[in-house]
Amino acid sequence: MNAARTGYRVFSANSTAACTELAKRITERLGAELGKSVVYQETNGETRVEIKESVRGQDIFIIQTIPRDVNTAVMELLIMAYALKTSCARNIIGVIPYFPYSKQSKMRKRGSIVCKLLASMLAKAGLTHIITMDLHQKEIQGFFSFPVDNLRASPFLLQYIQEEIPNYRNAVIVAKSPDAAKRAQSYAERLRLGLAVIHGEAQCTELDMDDGRHSPPMVKNATVHPGLELPLMMAKEKPPITVVGDVGGRIAIIVDDIIDDVESFVAAAEILKERGAYKIYVMATHGILSAEAPRLIEESSVDEVVVTNTVPHEVQKLQCPKIKTVDISLILSEAIRRIHNGESMAYLFRNITVDD
Repeated sequence: MNAARTGYRVFSANSTAACTELAKRITERLGAELGKSVVYQETNGETRVEIKESVRGQDIFIIQTIPRDVNTAVMELLIMAYALKTSCARNIIGVIPYFPYSKQSKMRKRGSIVCKLLASMLAKAGLTHIITMDLHQKEIQGFFSFPVDNLRASPFLLQYIQEEIPNYRNAVIVAKSPDAAKRAQSYAERLRLGLAVIHGEAQCTELDMDDGRHSPPMVKNATVHPGLELPLMMAKEKPPITVVGDVGGRIAIIVDDIIDDVESFVAAAEILKERGAYKIYVMATHGILSAEAPRLIEESSVDEVVVTNTVPHEVQKLQCPKIKTVDISLILSEAIRRIHNGESMAYLFRNITVDD
């Protein structure tokens, strides 16, 4: 497409090959060329962005995939957005398939809601719209002062299950914790499969005790108002690990939104093997796969890990052949086309419910 005729350009906020791969796939589907820009690090570590063509009066889409160096990626996005704003771009839309800091969206003790801070920074830098995918908490959309389109990867993962997993009708969808039960239920209902939930050893990252209710700390001999006797909250006790649902002689498919530290997935796979599952798949939208994740997956009972290309993970795939990738550039390119043309986004959310 001719930029002068269509009035939009697509840029990549990172110049490395791994991060521009998704941007190239999207522009190929759009029939457009990737915008000319240079993003690099100075010798002192500062990020520099140079826009190499005119963007005046155009809709600009910045594609930023988040590699392992999250903070550098955030600065690249902020600086590019500001450079485009000062170059008189009409609208600046961030295409951020995996939104960083999305796990830090709740107040915990004397911490901060970093995700809200990042939302404010993006707005200040000049972004007017964001396209993202499977936010860790849907409430994050409320942190922004401009529109956010939270797309879903589940149609692509469901298609993979139906086309690539032999005898998937003998499978059961598994939630590795009660927190993931709604997502697992959605998959199970769409595939007409059974549901199992692993209960016990609750994930510490989402416990109520971390949300600030124990702040400030208790002080010895603290003065208590006379006559004030608050009821004592009973301490939580982890129940024995158990699997609610039958997985014996079945294919177990564990679903979640993010795979980062894989210890909990590996532990879940071991439990499912003990309960009789003969093949185990792990499926998620964002494959961050930090630290020793590839090695742990390779040595575990997990037969295959399926993630989308929202996050670059080519290095991890070389280390672990069990990791497979599903391409989601189709829905991102269609979202870009519809936003630029002022078309409804409802088609991309058909049959999507609040719990998905």
